Amino acid sequence: MTNLTHLRRLRWLVRLALTLGVAASIAANVLHARDNLISQTIAAWPPLALLLTVELISRVPVHRRALAAVRIAATGVIAAIAAWVSYWHMAGVTARYGETAASAHLMPLCVDGLIVVASISLVELAGHIRTLDGAAPAAPQTMPAPARKAATASSPARTGGAAAGRPARASTPATRGTPRKATAPAAGKAPAATAA
Repeated sequence: MTNLTHLRRLRWLVRLALTLGVAASIAANVLHARDNLISQTIAAWPPLALLLTVELISRVPVHRRALAAVRIAATGVIAAIAAWVSYWHMAGVTARYGETAASAHLMPLCVDGLIVVASISLVELAGHIRTLDGAAPAAPQTMPAPARKAATASSPARTGGAAAGRPARASTPATRGTPRKATAPAAGKAPAATAA
């Protein structure tokens, strides 16, 4: 297993951890919201926006440092909003379901901490994978049809030249279509008769 394959598998595990953290945050936000679809959708949006933002940052390569800085700053703002909203929603939900005050205020930190670590890990892994992809040798390109025909025609296995003990002739585009000169028999010699 290559290092690149290992990193790609690890990236899927990190994505799973990030999705799990965001799902816990969305669940707490929805449970805390009023019992109607609009309130629940509004409550679910901040963690979902963070998940989409982290995916965009990890997948889109950086071409300009200034734009990359803007992306990271915007992601930080979205993360801060999602953390603030989710913290109080999750604290309220855990307190409502019987947790102590200390546990109710510590539980959101576990979820938000997982989201932060998974987000940073996903962005770092994506950078490493792009670097290794750029260093990997390019896949061999197929030959154009005329070159492939020329290579096939000059191959000893195809022409039977080397196998029959005759030297194989190279067929090149320059000599392929030109007519051969007929050689005249030397003076005083008759052409050899062919055996019937």
